[in-house]
Amino acid sequence: MGGALYLEPRLGPRLGSLLESDRLLHTLADALGSPLGVVLPDQLAENVERFRSVYRGHHLAGQIFLAHKANRSSALLRRLAATGAGVDVASLGELQHALGCGFAPSLITATGPKDTRFLWLAARTGATVSLDSPAELDQLATLVRAHGLPRVPVLLRLSGFEGAGVKVLTRRSRFGTAVPELDTVLDTLERYADAVELTGVAYHLDTTSAAEKAVALEGCLLALEECRGRGLTPRAVDIGGGFGVSYLADRTQWERYTTELAQAVLGTRPPLTWGGHGYGLREDGGTLRGALGVYPAYRPVAGERYLDDLLSRPATAFGGRPLATLLLEHLYDLHTEPGRALLDQCGVTLARVLETRDVGTGPLWVRLAATAGDIGLEEHGILMDPVLLPREPGPTTGPVETYLFGSLCLESDLITRRTVYLPRRPAPGDLLAFVNTAGYCMDFHATQAQRQPVARKVAAWQDRAGWRWCLDEEYWPITPPGGQQ
Repeated sequence: MGGALYLEPRLGPRLGSLLESDRLLHTLADALGSPLGVVLPDQLAENVERFRSVYRGHHLAGQIFLAHKANRSSALLRRLAATGAGVDVASLGELQHALGCGFAPSLITATGPKDTRFLWLAARTGATVSLDSPAELDQLATLVRAHGLPRVPVLLRLSGFEGAGVKVLTRRSRFGTAVPELDTVLDTLERYADAVELTGVAYHLDTTSAAEKAVALEGCLLALEECRGRGLTPRAVDIGGGFGVSYLADRTQWERYTTELAQAVLGTRPPLTWGGHGYGLREDGGTLRGALGVYPAYRPVAGERYLDDLLSRPATAFGGRPLATLLLEHLYDLHTEPGRALLDQCGVTLARVLETRDVGTGPLWVRLAATAGDIGLEEHGILMDPVLLPREPGPTTGPVETYLFGSLCLESDLITRRTVYLPRRPAPGDLLAFVNTAGYCMDFHATQAQRQPVARKVAAWQDRAGWRWCLDEEYWPITPPGGQQ
């Protein structure tokens, strides 16, 4: 491959099999347009089972809640409902969608900031409300009393944890109640005992640091002790998500690329990005400054393995015993809210090549029938190559350097700022398959700028006859008479 800096995606068996069905994918894109999202509901069910295996390994009870905001798909949500897992909703629309996809209210947790309509429907149906602030508690209790509703199960979302021993702080968050304010909030909860029932405490940290998450979980255990000392009976800890995904197949490729990127920023090798973009790195008098602001695309421990590692960590304030042991000894349920990790390998975004342009000695310019908002990898700092699916078969001629541009009339519409190496020269009509986009990268940032339609979405699954598909909104996890999905 010479000097090509590939960042090849990790492909599981199911997603790899789908990409091998390139004729099907071309047919779908021809019929439904570009870009096109393809989701794999059965992969989601498999991922749920992998997380449950960690629960079983530690002898823990509790529930897994998919963070709905990670993907808008109805097919994925309906398949999730069939597994008995739950869903974490962060808006009125998501709550309505979850109820319509078959979730019982007992399997729905309402998180994030909430307006009155969102709180009313959650309370009216009996979903658990994760309280983001004391003001939200006041608002919820007022609604319950005013409308004569049953007591609402609530979680108290906490933030601002501090570890014992060697000082480890969790980073500041705009969400949740700071731990030093716990006593005040518990006083309020006791005054609203006729309207709400405290079922547990929660946290959700925007970090990949297992050490910070362990500090937060330990802090939640201490908070539960304080609750029980008041005669309250909470029984669960919700530790949110943030378990991560390993996007790349090869650690060596990742390490080589990040090293070469640093050299490019310093000017000791040719540029690797459009306009010399450094992804947070910069050159200052021959010295490398800044920090690499990208997602750790190769992660040796991610997903359910990350959860297993977290639960195995010692709790300093409890004599160094593992966190999972403490949960088990106190008969606490463990709730998790993975988004990205539960959607690992669950989707691919297809984009058709519109134009290729030679511009002298630089990389080939490739314009796609998609925008940067349709393929949110760059927005999340995920550096990963697409898979080229040629319309016509042909030889692999060797690495071709490309820049991938979107279809908007904006200089900033870059599918990726870095030079992407493809195994052969793409041609108009070819497809680029951006894999593993189901978690936050498929439609989280999509818009209708320039009145271009948002990507359609289909669900695909395998049976004895091979791959089958339907429109996302037509998928249900049942086999009705006639054998049609």
